[in-house]
Amino acid sequence: MRLEGLHHITMITGDAQSNVAFYADVLGLRLVKKTVNFDDPSAYHLYFGDESGAPGSILTWFEFAGAAPGRAGIGMIHTLQLGVPSAASIDFWEQRLKAKGANPTRVSERTLRVADPDGLGLELVVADDGNPPLPAAHLEVPAEHAITGLEGARAYSMFHGVEEKVLTDVLGFAYEGDGEYRVQGEQRHFHWAYDEAPASSPRPGAGTVHHIAWASQDDDHVKWQERVRAADGYATEVIDRDYFNAIYFREPRGVLFEIATMSPGFATDEDTEHLGEELRLPQQHEHLRAQLERSLQPVVNPRTKVVA
Repeated sequence: MRLEGLHHITMITGDAQSNVAFYADVLGLRLVKKTVNFDDPSAYHLYFGDESGAPGSILTWFEFAGAAPGRAGIGMIHTLQLGVPSAASIDFWEQRLKAKGANPTRVSERTLRVADPDGLGLELVVADDGNPPLPAAHLEVPAEHAITGLEGARAYSMFHGVEEKVLTDVLGFAYEGDGEYRVQGEQRHFHWAYDEAPASSPRPGAGTVHHIAWASQDDDHVKWQERVRAADGYATEVIDRDYFNAIYFREPRGVLFEIATMSPGFATDEDTEHLGEELRLPQQHEHLRAQLERSLQPVVNPRTKVVA
C-alpha cells in the first residue's frame, strides 16, 4: 500500500475573480470545477488543473470575500512548486508574468519565483525527473511551455532538518535528508520539504494554504485511516466530497493532511468538455441553489469569456 503522490492542495483567497483571472488566464490552468464549500456554502470552492482535472494537477481555493491577508508560519505550507517542461519555459514564463504585472524573481535557470494576487508563494520549476505531464490548454501559452502539474510544496517547521518518522514509517514518504522527502506513487511523485520556521507567528487568511491532499487508490483509503489511527493520530471519518472521498488529520508538525481517493473524479456531474462552466452544488446544498446564485458574485471563466 502506498500513496500515489499528490491529489490536490487547497488555499484561501479573498477574491474569486482575481483568483480565476490569475490561475485560469495568466497561468493557463483550466477551471475544472466551480462549486461551494461543503461546510460553508456561502463561500466558493474553485478547482483548477489540467484538461481532465487529474490528481496531481489540482489547486483549489475557498473564497472568503474580503479576507485579510494571512501569513505562513510554523505548521503551514509556504511555497508551492509548479512544473514546467524546460529552461526555455522558465524564460517564457518570466516574460509572460512580467507582461501581466506579476513581478517574478529569477532564482536560477530552473526556478522562477512569483506571488499570486493574494501573496501566496509560487515557484515554477523545471520538471524533468519523471512525472508524466498534466498540461492544460490556453491560447496564449504554447503547449511546449504549459504548466505540467504540481511538483512539490514546502512547509515551515521546528526541527526542520530532523526526519519525521510519521511521514516515513506510517505514510511511506522517502526521506532524502535535510528536511526533504519524496512521495512516490506508481505513476507520479511529489517533493515535500520542511524549512526553518520564521520568528513571526502564523496567521491564516488570504494567500495561505488550508491543507494538502495525498492521492490514494480507492481500495486502500480506509486502510490509510486505520494506519493513521493505529499510530495514535486523529483521523476523521471518511467524508464524501462528491468527486473523491477524504479523511483528514494533522501530521505531527501541524500541517493539515488529507488523503483523497483517485475517483470518481470531476466528470461525475459535468461533461469533460464543459468542466467548470456552471455552478455545481453538493447534493446537500442543492436546495439553496436559487439563494446562492443570487448571493455568490459571478466570476468570468476566461476559457468561455462569459459570465458563468
